[in-house]
This record gives sequence, C-alpha cells and structure tokens, in this order.
Amino acid sequence: MVTAIASQKPQPGKAKEAEPSWLRRQAISALQFISHRACARPIYTIVVFALLASTTYVGLLEHSLFDTVRDPQKAAGRVDTDTFLQGSRVLRLGESTAWKWQADDVCMPEDTAQRLALTTFIFPDATAPTVDEVSIPADISAHSVPLNLYPPSSLNSSSLAYTVPLDQVSEFLKAVQEIPDFSADEEEDVSRRWIMSAARGSADKSDLAFNLWLTDAWSSLLDLIQHTETIDISIMTLGYIAMYLTFVSLFFSMRRLGSQFWLATAVLFSGSLAFMFGLVVTTKLDVPINFRLLSEGLPFLAVTVGFEKPIMFTRAVLNGRSLRGAAHQPLSTQDAITSAIKDQGWEIVQHYGIEIGLLAMGASSGVQGGLQQFCFLAAWILFFDCALLFTFYTAVLCVKLEITRIKRHVDFRKAMEEDGVTRSVAENVASGSGKANASIFGQKAKSSSVRRFKILMVGGLILVNLLNLWAIPSRNSGHFALLSRFSTVKSASVDPFNTLDTVYMLARSQNQETVVTVVPPITYKLEESPLSSLALEANSFDGEYADQLLGAISGNRVLESLLKSVDDPTISKWIIAALVLSIILNGHLFNAASWTAKEPKPVPAKRTEPVAAPKVYPKFEPDQNSKRTLEDCELVLKEKRAPTLTDEELIHLSLRGKLPGHALEKSLEDENLMSRVDALTRAIKIRRAVVSRSPNTSAITNSLETSKLPYVGYNYNLVQGACCENVIGYMPLPVGVAGPLNIDGQDYYIPMATTEGTLVASTSRGAKAINAGGGAVTVLTADGMTRGPCVSFPTLARAAAAKNWIDSEEGRSIMTAAFNTTSRFGRLQTLKTALAGTYLYIRFKTTTGDAMGMNMISKGCEKALAALSECGFPDMVVISLSGNYCTDKKPAAINWIDGRGKSVVAEAIIPGDIVKNVLRTDVDAMVELNISKNLIGSAMAGSIGGFNAHAANILTAIFLATGQDPAQNVESSNCITTMKNRNGDLQIAVSMPSIEVGTVGGGTILEPQGAMLELLGIRGSHPTTPGDNARQLARIIAAAVLAAELNLCAALAAGHLVKAHMAHNRGGAK
Repeated sequence: MVTAIASQKPQPGKAKEAEPSWLRRQAISALQFISHRACARPIYTIVVFALLASTTYVGLLEHSLFDTVRDPQKAAGRVDTDTFLQGSRVLRLGESTAWKWQADDVCMPEDTAQRLALTTFIFPDATAPTVDEVSIPADISAHSVPLNLYPPSSLNSSSLAYTVPLDQVSEFLKAVQEIPDFSADEEEDVSRRWIMSAARGSADKSDLAFNLWLTDAWSSLLDLIQHTETIDISIMTLGYIAMYLTFVSLFFSMRRLGSQFWLATAVLFSGSLAFMFGLVVTTKLDVPINFRLLSEGLPFLAVTVGFEKPIMFTRAVLNGRSLRGAAHQPLSTQDAITSAIKDQGWEIVQHYGIEIGLLAMGASSGVQGGLQQFCFLAAWILFFDCALLFTFYTAVLCVKLEITRIKRHVDFRKAMEEDGVTRSVAENVASGSGKANASIFGQKAKSSSVRRFKILMVGGLILVNLLNLWAIPSRNSGHFALLSRFSTVKSASVDPFNTLDTVYMLARSQNQETVVTVVPPITYKLEESPLSSLALEANSFDGEYADQLLGAISGNRVLESLLKSVDDPTISKWIIAALVLSIILNGHLFNAASWTAKEPKPVPAKRTEPVAAPKVYPKFEPDQNSKRTLEDCELVLKEKRAPTLTDEELIHLSLRGKLPGHALEKSLEDENLMSRVDALTRAIKIRRAVVSRSPNTSAITNSLETSKLPYVGYNYNLVQGACCENVIGYMPLPVGVAGPLNIDGQDYYIPMATTEGTLVASTSRGAKAINAGGGAVTVLTADGMTRGPCVSFPTLARAAAAKNWIDSEEGRSIMTAAFNTTSRFGRLQTLKTALAGTYLYIRFKTTTGDAMGMNMISKGCEKALAALSECGFPDMVVISLSGNYCTDKKPAAINWIDGRGKSVVAEAIIPGDIVKNVLRTDVDAMVELNISKNLIGSAMAGSIGGFNAHAANILTAIFLATGQDPAQNVESSNCITTMKNRNGDLQIAVSMPSIEVGTVGGGTILEPQGAMLELLGIRGSHPTTPGDNARQLARIIAAAVLAAELNLCAALAAGHLVKAHMAHNRGGAK
C-alpha cells in the first residue's frame, strides 16, 4: 500500500544534474501554479475549504452515514440490506461437498441449489419477543430455527434465528425492522417497540441524528468485537495504537520544525477533509462502505501512508526560506514554497502516484471481505490528500510562516531596543536579518526503521483479511466443522453458525443441494415513547416542511447544506471555533501591522510600484565655482541647506566653530540629494579634514586626511546612533577560521579576528586532536547577567532593614515582579545583598534572551529600586546604578565564584597515540605542565580566574570577529584548565564561569560581525527559544578555548613554542 522511495541527492562529482523529463516539468509547473493561487489569498483558500468541509459533512449525514433520504415519506423504516449482505458468508452443502459445509464464493448460472439466507436477531435483555410475537407477511417464507447457545449461563441477551429464501431476505428484513414489545405494563402510558439498529432514518429528529448514529456505531462495534477472534482483535488493537503513535510522531516532527501545534493540526484537518471527500465520492459511485470496514481499514491506512509527505514539504519550505536571493535577502514565503515544490514536488507526487496505483490494483482485484471496497476508498482519500497538500495545507503554511516572520522581526527589533540600540537602527537590522536558523529543522529521522514498520503494518492488514477468508471453513458445530481456531478463547456470544445444524438436517433429509448466506447478527434496541405523542408524530411536518422550505429558498444543494449546517450541533460548534480562531488571527495580524505602522520613518517614500525597488540617487556635486562669503555660508547653514555647501566650505565652518564636529552627520543628511550612507560618508570625510587641520593638533594629526585608514564603502547606517560617535573610518582586522571543531556532535569553523600569528593555527591544531578523540562536549551550568547598584540609607539600622526585606520572600517577589515588567526577555533569577556601613549593594542576576543585556538589566534595576522605595524605604538614596558589585569589565572574585553571563564547561578526551603523533608529546608531560604552570604558577601570582594558559587570546579574537564587547574579555576570560591521565588518554577540560556574550544588539548588528555569527548559524534571536543562540556562542567559545589550551600546553611541553612563533610571527619580516 505504500512505497518508500529514496530521495535522490546530487553526487559531489556530478558537474551538471540530469535534465528533468517533460512530465516532471509539467507536473511541477502545474503544482506551482496551484500553490501560487492558493497562497495569493490564503485566508480565502482556508475559508473555501472550510465551507466545503461543512457541506460535505452535512451531505454525509444525509446520504451516506445515516442512510437518510430527502423524501420523508420514504425515509422511515428503510433498511440497507446490501450492507448486511456484504458482510455475509456463503456456505455450500451437498453431494458436491461430501455433505460437509464449505465456503462457496462462486455462483454458477446453471446451479439448481436451494439458496437460503440465515438471519439472527439479538435482543439485549431477557424480555425479548417470542417467535409468535414477530409478525411475518404471508408472502414471505421465513421459518424459525432453534439457536444453540454455548454456554447459555453466560449470555445476557436473547436471540431469534430465521431461514429465508435469499431472494426474499430484503423484504423480510424490512418487515421485521420494528417489533412491538408486549411485555410492557398496561397501566403505563408508554409504547415500547424493538427497533432494528440499522432501520433508523430521517424519521428520527434531525438534532438527534448524530447521537443516534454514534450509538448504533458503538453497538455495531461491540457486536463486531464479540464475533471476532482474539488474534483479529489483537492485530486491530496494535493498528489503533500505531495510528495514535503516528499522530503523536506528527506533532513531535512538526515541533522539531518549529511549530508547536498549528501545522500538525492543519495536517490532521487536511487528512480529515480528504477522508470526507473520498467518502462522498465513494458513496456517490455506489460502492458500499460500512462502519466495520472503516474501523478495520483506517488505522492501517493512517500508519502505512503516514505523514512523511507534509513533513517533507514543510522542511523543504523552511529550508527554502533560509536561502538568500540575488539581492542577499531571504526568500519570501511564496518563493520558498515555489522552490520547495521544484525540489520535492515531483517526489511527493511520485509517492502519491505509486500508493494510489497499488490501491487501485487492490480495488480491481476482486477480493471479497471488504478489501476491494476499502482500497477503492483509500485511493480516493490519497488523491484528495495530494490535492489538499498543495492547496489547503500550503495556504495554512503560508499564513503560519508570515505570522512567524512578523513576530520574529518584532522580537528581534525590540530585543535590540532593550539593549540600547535606537529604533531606526534596530528596524534596519531586523529588516535585513531574516535567515531562518538551521537548528529549528531538527535531526533527520532514519527512514529504514519507519520503512520496516510500515511493511509490518501492511502485512498485518493482509493477515486480517486472510484470517477473515480462512475463518469460514475452520469452524465447527455438530455436523458442521466449527471448531474454534483457538478453543481456549472461544466467545460466549451468539454465533449464527450454531443454527446450521437444523439446516444441515433438513437438507440431508431432502437430499437437496443447499447454499446458505449467513447474515451477520442484527441487534435490536428497545425504545419507549408516550402514547400521547404518537398522534403528534404522525402529524409531524418538520422534516417534509423544512426540506420543501429549504428547497424553495435555496434552489441549490450547496446553499441548502450550508443552511442546514447552522442547525447541526456539531457544525455549530465548529463555526463558533472558526469565528474565535478568525478573531485571534485577525487580531494578531492587526497587531503585527500596527507594530510596523508605529515605526518612525526618516522620509515617507511614495510607493508607485507594487514591488519596492531601491531608490537610485544621481551623483550630487556641490557647486565648486560659487564664491560664498562666510556670512553666506552661515546663512545657508541656518536655513538647513548644509548639503549644498562644498566640502571646503563645510570644513571652514567647522574649524570656525559654526558647525560642531558631532553634528556633521545630522546636518548633511538630505534624502532629496543623496542617500543616507553617502551623507554619512561625506560627514566622515569632512571630519577627517577638520581633525587634520585643527590648529591645536595639526602638528601630529595632519596625516589623517590622507591616511590609509579606510572610510569609504562601509554601511554607516548601522553605526550611527548605535556603535560609535565622531566616526573617522573603520579598522579592518584580519579574520581567520580555526577548525573545523566538533562541538557536541556538530562541526564548526571558528572565526577569529587577530593580528597575532600562530593563534589560528594553534587553535586548528588543537581542534584536529580533539576531533580525533570524538570531539568536544560542553555543558552550560548557569545563564544570568548581573548588575549591582549601590544605595544608601541614613542609618545602619535602616540599611539592615532594607537588606532583610529584600532577602525575605515578600521583598523578593515584589522586586521580581517589578523587574520583569520592563522587558519581555529579562527575568530576575536571584538577588544577592551585601552591607558596607550604611551602603547596601544589591546584585541582580537575570536572564536576557539572546542579548548580552546590560542596558536591559539597567532598566529593570531602576524599576525594582523604585518598588523598594515605595515599600517602606522612602529614605533610600540611589548612589549609583552600577556599584561595581556586578562586576563589569574588572577582575573580581564574585564573577569567578558566582558566575556572570554564561557559565560553561568544555571537555575532551584525547587518545594517547594522538597526543604522541599529533601533539608531539606525552600525556604525563601534559598533566605535569598543567599543574605546575596553570594551577601552581597562577596561585603563586595571586591570580583570580587566571588558571589557564591563554584563554583571553582566543576569547578576544572571537569577540572581535562576532561583535562582542572587547572590554568584557576581562571577566569573560576567567578560566581554569584541568588535565588528567585517564588510562593512558588525556582528559582535558576548561571551566569558564563568566562568558558575557550576545547575538543581538551591540556590535552584532554590523554586517561583517553579523556575517561571522551567520557562519556559526546563530545570528540574531533564536526563533523558538530566546537565549539559545547566545548560549550556543558561549559553548563554541569554551570549546575553542579548550582547543587552544590543549595545543599551547602541548607546545610548551614539547619545547616548540618559540620555534613556532618565530616561523609564523617573523615570516613576513625578511
């Protein structure tokens, strides 16, 4: 039923992929067109399919599942005998079978055998009607036969059995669909009657139809269980368990792709729609489908087909969104969907095609017992599932991705604002950073185990059908071989085959060839109704009048179904849920739109084209021939037309003090004349000239104007108001990559900006040795940035009272609540207090998301201190928001002991032969050197956190490359290196308790530094778990420090340090 087609991956050696076939090109083109139309108006697409689902549901209620028809006069009492006969077993008895019962699946035209139908009626209590109370029309030759019960003591129901000529069975079943119950007390004002479960039609009230169907279905299921062998029940139970596990696996798979709930729910809803559409088509084509068939086949269909195709398509779309277009911008959602269809569409259609083909073969096989009908239904379900994947599900995916993009954009921007970046710069950076994080895709599941499991499930489905076919001849009762296949688990329920003894005796005595169709047992239910309501029921006009009224109003079956769906209890709940979902979705989109609308824009640009293109500015050159006096230039400056002045005029005004150097950028910006980057670059050029010609410093600064410090070709939009003031250029630094280094199972190239030779090479050599031992393992033990304000009180008693209140549960909860209101990412973790006279120092430790977070914490501390003042301490005076109890950018034991930022431990085990062959030393020498140098030597020097060889070297190089604050290398470089001889192997670890890093804000917004974070796959804020990107950067730094520590200690132990530095550092000085 399912096929596993391996994905074709391009081979590295192939220069050019094979040209796709004509059929593939046409299929992909059609799928792209359909999905584009669905995504152009995704909300409309979803609403249209919701309406189709509603009308389909109503149609199934009226014409398929409940066996109701439009004509109310014909609806009451209609029995679907074809459904009963479909689940029957045909047996032959006569001389041709040596007077033994045998299965007879072939009907010969010249066959003269007597054809009977054996029907069994089950009444669920002891007051069942007798044979005399059952009214049978005179023109029907029905005969009662005794029913042998085994064991009779265990039965809770009564039964009747009849033999009827096969051509009269339909009329017989219609005649006995209702049997009066004469056991009722005459004094009771009620009428009782036995109702055949399958005889419920539209005569029942419409608002009870669904409940009645569920009741009948449940009863049918119980009967089915009673008449099913234990092995069949076991297989079906395993099938249902596997189906539910498949649903759970779907949610886990979508969660690994970044969706907690919505996409998995959309896949299940799409499958439900496909099932309803397939069921409608199947029933319209007069293919009989019953509850038993659905209950047996659907679990195997759900498990064998599975949800790999939606997951594959979703992963391809997300991968497409992570790519960059020609303009180095992330692909739009529709472009990503188009790209995904191009990459995976043909393979998905192939999967569907092969599965539908196999099902079509099963549908045309002629195998009885329901397999043929179910294969027909399943083929249609898969057809509609394929269509819905590229329409309905694609529309849902489009909406989900757009909401996620907007939310991530806003989160990224607000995180930078909380870190102190101006709104305009934060918006520019957030707009240019849209790359999806590869970590949200999760790990690729191995397909081999899934494929084996599916083969087992297909085998289970085939086994169930084979057992059903084998069940007939293997039974025994009296002369008929009805011995149970598993006698130890023989059911005590009514078995229709037990009545065949009477048929056998009659046929043998008459020497008559007989073919018996054994109809599955039919259950009756006892219903009561007041006698006073019988007249009203006869005159009820609800069904007929409502149908006529709806037909007159609508004149259209779709509109009629829509109108009826409102009155349906189930549909009405779906409509309410859809309205609530619509309100939530529209509210979310409205908020997203308002977030964008509130952003300040420098100059509102007029949109003349649907697709915005970058504005092209003509090259602006001030009039160099104008002869303006100083007064004229000052007038132009006052009129805010400074960009029209020449460079020399601007330099002259600045030197005269009329144009301050810090105001050059603001004065020269004019959107009508030049771009903002050009204006900022011009301001830098003028500032360089002013600094060079300043009378007080020109003796030493006169070279700046023509110096080799570059200033052209840099995006100063990101610098202005965020990273630097009085800019005169930018400082290029060589950037190298060390590695690759395997960190927690993932390989990374480590970017390092440095001017120290051998540093990158040293780290790479250490990485090579670590990789040979299986890679580095990291553990993050703590994550919390600190700020330690200093407050003062009039007396020591007041300071101590404040300290005790802060340390109490009440004080901690109040200050935590106040702190947490200032940021969506900052969450207060702990408060540590210390007294020094009347001064109280409070160390706040908080989470900061993916930002380093100093500005974020400062705002929270101000709010928390205000709450402290309002809670009985109005005499408190804030001396400094930072009282050096943090401690920031200074060596301090508190950071070494309590940690600050990210606390990480990295470890690696280097095999002894690698130490000898790669590092050119031995394990014992390494361990002794580490003890004597890093531990004892540092202790002798009174070091705080400096128990390492050169952790600051690597950390600072990575800081410069990734836009971190270089000054924070003081506390971030706290590190202790430990080594052990572990059975001849070297076990090395570094513990770094205070790595202060972020992937949002600060220097990370600059394009080169952002590119290096992108190289590590951690640029910006994490899309699903805020803080994960910054924590991963800390792990990478610790692992890189581990590699550098390993190599330097090995070089010192082997005596190679000076030789290596002379070779690398002096190589260019020849």
